[in-house]
Order: sequence, then structure tokens, then C-alpha cells
Amino acid sequence: MGEIGSRRRRQPAPPHAIFEALTDFHRDPTRPWLILLKDERAPAILGAAFPNLVSWSSIWPRRPDIHIRFDIVDDHHGGSDVRWTLLASDGMVYDASAIGHMCKRLNELINKDLRYTFGQ
Repeated sequence: MGEIGSRRRRQPAPPHAIFEALTDFHRDPTRPWLILLKDERAPAILGAAFPNLVSWSSIWPRRPDIHIRFDIVDDHHGGSDVRWTLLASDGMVYDASAIGHMCKRLNELINKDLRYTFGQ
């Protein structure tokens, strides 16, 4: 699988809390964050290594060949550096607008919605 998009950003929560949120989407029903659009579905967890790595299946049913990897690193200030990476099957061709849309949605879900559940 090859990388087609990635972004790293600081999250206010420690790695174990980010890991839990990425592996148990509905752990706190009072603060939902994985709010999907009509053309999206909840991902399956493809792999996880506590507390630093989570892999998801695609959230886009029309793009089942996409996987999403999260690398979670302690930032030594009480938070985490979280990098999401979009991975696509080798040889698949994606236009820039499709990649842009997927990257924008992951930024919204992870760097906005998830972040807000931790108070920022």
C-alpha cells in the first residue's frame, strides 16, 4: 500500500486516550465525535498496537481499497502528536479532488471533532 495523504497535528489528550477513542468510537455517548456523512460508514479496526498505532478500514464504501493508519506519539507535555495517513492499494490511481476530499474529511473528524471531545 502506498501513501496518498497524511497530516500530523497535536492533540490535547495523552496517547492512551487517543488510542481508546480511535478503537472505541462510542466510548463516551455524551461526546460523540465520529459523525459520518451519508456516503461514509464506520471503519473496522484492522490492527492496533497499544498505545501508538491504529489501522482502520476505509470509511468510504466506494473506496474499499483505502486504509487509514494513525501513528500516536507522546508529545511529553501531556498530549499527543497524531499522524493520520491515507494508504491506497499499489497501482490505484486517484484524482487530486478525490484525495483532497478524503484528506479534508479526515482533518474534520480527527483534528476538529475528536479534538473537541478532549476540550479543545
